[in-house]
Amino acid sequence: MTSLANWRPTRPTRRGRPAGSDGITPELTGAELELHGSRRADTIRMVVLYLVSVGVALGITALLVLAVGHAPSDVFSALFRGSISTPGAIGRTLDDTIPVLLVALGTLIAVRAGMFNIGQTGQLAIGGGCAAMVALKWHGPGPLVLTAALLAGVAGGALWAGIAAWLYTWRKINVVISTLLLIYIATQILDYAVSNQGLLEEPSQSQIGSLPQSQPLPANVRLPHPGSYPAFGVSLGIVLAVALLAVFIVLLSRSRWGVHLRMTGTNPTAARRFGVRVALVASGALILSGALAGLAGGAMLTGEVYRIQGGFANTFGNDGLLAALVCRDRPGWLLPVSFVFGMIRTGGNYFLATGVPNYLAQVLQGLLVLAAVFPPVYLERREWARRLKAARVLALRAAS
Repeated sequence: MTSLANWRPTRPTRRGRPAGSDGITPELTGAELELHGSRRADTIRMVVLYLVSVGVALGITALLVLAVGHAPSDVFSALFRGSISTPGAIGRTLDDTIPVLLVALGTLIAVRAGMFNIGQTGQLAIGGGCAAMVALKWHGPGPLVLTAALLAGVAGGALWAGIAAWLYTWRKINVVISTLLLIYIATQILDYAVSNQGLLEEPSQSQIGSLPQSQPLPANVRLPHPGSYPAFGVSLGIVLAVALLAVFIVLLSRSRWGVHLRMTGTNPTAARRFGVRVALVASGALILSGALAGLAGGAMLTGEVYRIQGGFANTFGNDGLLAALVCRDRPGWLLPVSFVFGMIRTGGNYFLATGVPNYLAQVLQGLLVLAAVFPPVYLERREWARRLKAARVLALRAAS
């Protein structure tokens, strides 16, 4: 045994392995080389699967375009022109990225705590309605009213998600079911609000057959939007969304709250034994998810559409949910994935110029989501099947 007097710390090398007495890093063992090769093979296999999956998705879309009598090249060209071909198109894509990113961030937080919130559409609609109520009914300094409107959106979305959190805590009602059903209630509440002049309906919208909607927001109660189409222009909501993303990336990876979230979502029983208040952490994550969806509604209202009407959510809640699904618990991927969803939304509006039905953009979006989700799921199932087969072989050998 080496005495403490003669002990010297080994000098770590660049790879984190201790060097020998001569300063040379020991050679990798056979097991380590096999593990390194296995990881490299898994990475190559994952990349190949992604390329194949995306290629299949684009191929199916091309076949559908051919089936409706149009050229796929014209459709993909229209998608490119409408989303990123000009500075103005990029600005519009970024505007559509804002609510998708906020909703996706909230969804990822809830899922990490084991709460599968799929009611973002309703939370976004309620958040937008609350923001519109404050922005139109409260008269005061523009920046103050704008801030209050955004906070009202946060509160509205949090309250709507809080109903599902309370039902889960009180009676263990499934969060997926409760958040889904609350979408329909939120939609009806918003429709009623924009159809009632005592609430949000525009006074001039009294003609029969006109679409119920609110008044446009005053110019001083809107998020700054430097530039305008066809030049580059984007709402400053993008700064708010990216800043929140950066803050939560740090909190999720480097805070006690982030550790509690992961423990709660991974193993609630073990989390309780370590003193984590599981019900509080899970419910808080769900409410925070709703708050971010509500903020997305407020940012849409004050930064892009400037008035509210039935169908205000416009599938942004679903797009955010799908973006979080594609990212698979990797918050660093949220921004680029949300931007791709924004590209599909803005570029899809140009499909009509080619004569192709606009819904094919949604088909392309769905196929790309499947293409992004399939490779990791396939490899995980393959790995589990391999482990199960090995366990059965060991069990048979032990029995014999």
